[in-house]
Amino acid sequence: MLLREKVQEQIALLPEKFSLDELVEKLILIEKIQKGIHQSENDEVTSDEDLDIEISKW
Repeated sequence: MLLREKVQEQIALLPEKFSLDELVEKLILIEKIQKGIHQSENDEVTSDEDLDIEISKW
């Protein structure tokens, strides 16, 4: 979930003219980054070892 403050920060960084697609892409990226940070802080990550095992199955 995005905070209004984060959305306002990102809008302020956009050029004077921008497309709706550019805004949506930027907001999706910010949301994914925040989700990743949250997962990392809550130890909801895959270890390197587990990842190596999964990749070897491919």
